[in-house]
Amino acid sequence: MNLSFLRENFKILRAKLPAEVKILFVVKADAYGHGAVPLAKETERLRLKGNPVADFFGVSSVEEGAALRQAGIKTPILILGSLYPFNSFLEAARLNLIPTVSSLEGARQLYATGLKLKKRLAAHLKIDTGMGRVGVSPQNAFEVIDFFSKSRGAVLAGIYTHFSSAESDSGYTQLQIERLNQVLKNKGLKNGKILVHASNSAAVLNHPEANYDMVRVGGALYGLWPGFKPLLSFKARIVFIKKIEKGASVGYGRTFRAPKSLRIATVCAGYADGVFRAQSNRGEVLVEGRRCKIVGTVTMDMLMIDVSEVSEARVGSEVVLIGEQGKERISALDAAHFSNTISYEAVCAISRRVPRVYQR
Repeated sequence: MNLSFLRENFKILRAKLPAEVKILFVVKADAYGHGAVPLAKETERLRLKGNPVADFFGVSSVEEGAALRQAGIKTPILILGSLYPFNSFLEAARLNLIPTVSSLEGARQLYATGLKLKKRLAAHLKIDTGMGRVGVSPQNAFEVIDFFSKSRGAVLAGIYTHFSSAESDSGYTQLQIERLNQVLKNKGLKNGKILVHASNSAAVLNHPEANYDMVRVGGALYGLWPGFKPLLSFKARIVFIKKIEKGASVGYGRTFRAPKSLRIATVCAGYADGVFRAQSNRGEVLVEGRRCKIVGTVTMDMLMIDVSEVSEARVGSEVVLIGEQGKERISALDAAHFSNTISYEAVCAISRRVPRVYQR
């Protein structure tokens, strides 16, 4: 993990935003497989023009927020997931985590928790403008906002929505923006007192009109979007090399049969490490700066590659599954393409048994 690229990515992101727009760094799912605690600690250490690079961290659950607090993270943390059961508001309050409320019942439960603790608890209200996942409808948002305005046990600190297709459907994204703006306009919420946010990485790049008061960015800061630097490399080693004759099979199910004599290397990485089985007979890796095909079925702990054209390949040679080697690169997007998925899933899938090494 190249931590120096994290600062560069924050610098690139900040240059795309007005100075007053805050940044929430999304570190849910163990920072998309990169390691939430190390990246959060590095983020708190970083400064641009003397200022912290991130104003908030975003997590999916109380448990993820707790891990950051236990590691000493002081930055405000917003729980982006919908809390249930509602008694988890108590733990969120104890850890100074800001929950998301997505319904009137959620707001009422937060209010009751605040009364019990004799303090006003802050929350952000999520509005479903078209994602179809979690959030109060724009029509019902007014009732929830009014409840907060009269509440002695809860305070509305933010309001937000989530775009479904900011990278691919400009028209629908504009519709979502309009739906959010209608709520903000009708309730007079564009007043700076309540933090408004909507944009993910795709929207920052494609819809600057949706910057509002804060943006929520994960993928771009990990270097999973064009124009940003990838933090992560995924590497393994060759543990065995053999020659096979024409017609010989490789791996479970004999899904690969050699069209000629080949030199086959076994690599100590498999689907238990995060190499999707869908890469069987399809994926590519780098050895000595050259692309080599995965042959046979990817197994739990190992995979096989054709190194017939890489005479320098030896037991112990480095194998790059994601990253650079020489002049070649296999990006997370490439690895995802081999598996018919997206780059976010490709990095999130790298299991915890794979050691993370951090370098500045």
